[in-house]
Amino acid sequence: MKRSLFALSAVAIAVVLAGCGKKADEEVVVKIGHVGPTSGEIAHLGKDNEYGARLAIDELNAKGVTLGGKKVRLELLAEDDAGDPKQGTAAAQKLADAKVNGVIGHLNSGTTIPASKIYSDANIPQISPSATNPMYTRQGFKTTFRVVADDVHLGGTLGRYALNELKGKNVAVIDDRTAYGQGVAEEFVKAITAGGGTVASRQFTNTKEKDFSAILTAIKAVKPDVVFFGGMDAVGGPMLRQMKQLGIESKFMGGDGICTAELPNLAGGSLAQGQVVCAEAGGVEADQKAPIDDFAKRYKEKFNVDVKLYAPYVYDAVNVMVAAMVKADSADPAKYLPELAKSEYKGITGTIAFDEKGDIKNGALTLYTFNGDKREQLAVVR
Repeated sequence: MKRSLFALSAVAIAVVLAGCGKKADEEVVVKIGHVGPTSGEIAHLGKDNEYGARLAIDELNAKGVTLGGKKVRLELLAEDDAGDPKQGTAAAQKLADAKVNGVIGHLNSGTTIPASKIYSDANIPQISPSATNPMYTRQGFKTTFRVVADDVHLGGTLGRYALNELKGKNVAVIDDRTAYGQGVAEEFVKAITAGGGTVASRQFTNTKEKDFSAILTAIKAVKPDVVFFGGMDAVGGPMLRQMKQLGIESKFMGGDGICTAELPNLAGGSLAQGQVVCAEAGGVEADQKAPIDDFAKRYKEKFNVDVKLYAPYVYDAVNVMVAAMVKADSADPAKYLPELAKSEYKGITGTIAFDEKGDIKNGALTLYTFNGDKREQLAVVR
């Protein structure tokens, strides 16, 4: 009987010790939120962003991250905002309630800006990989950052390019009334008028429209050298197709929203060689080509699709956030936020450092055109 009690005691002690060992070895979970439009008209871009985040998370977990002497497992909490401000704020509140340690997103300025107040109130750092409206980082929040240049740079550069390189003195401007589309169009108009050009027609559409015959007929009447569209590829592609049907041969310009690999498909093969000139918020110069090419290869191997647009910037945004956590030796936002603000991180898209507002310093833009179905780089400008 004594031997049985001793045996039971030994088993009990072993179980307790095993339990303690397991507890000591348990990973600490650090939750990073991602929000983008993974449904709706630009779901292809939203999924591209999400894939960029997932690749970064998986690679970081494979390498191993340690904070406060404990092994960390990064977990991605992905939410869909459908490009809608109301759904975007609901997604932001859900992530805040889940007490995520940081957020990457949103994709659109129209969802990023209203969501940013929720993250600020919860003291959750937010890095947008693609929202370019200047207002995002000009609200006085300490939690807002972006890794691409804003619309002042984007629209202004395109306006100057239209005047100086395309000799586009007479232009027509269309925007989709979103924070992004309207913002980039307004900056384009400012640059055109400052340079002595004329905005002969100013038109508006929305993100759901499919028929542009009325506005394009009005534009055709003023015979513009350049038609500028502030909006996304899901609208820009069909618009280009209808321009061809109406015999409008003007150059077509836009920001990063139309500057995607999907544009030729969405335009139904209607792109004339060199007709489109667009700018991507971000820029990869010669010394960054190898890292970007390597990223694209890993991305394709993992998801069996090609990079659409912003995925490299999402990837860098995740990495710069985690690098700040490692430097602070903590995932507590109050502790790593100061390190994030003074980042000097060499990513695949270039060196990421932020100014006092949270904007990327010395932000680059890449100008592209299309020849057939192939997007070709024209220049990187800063």
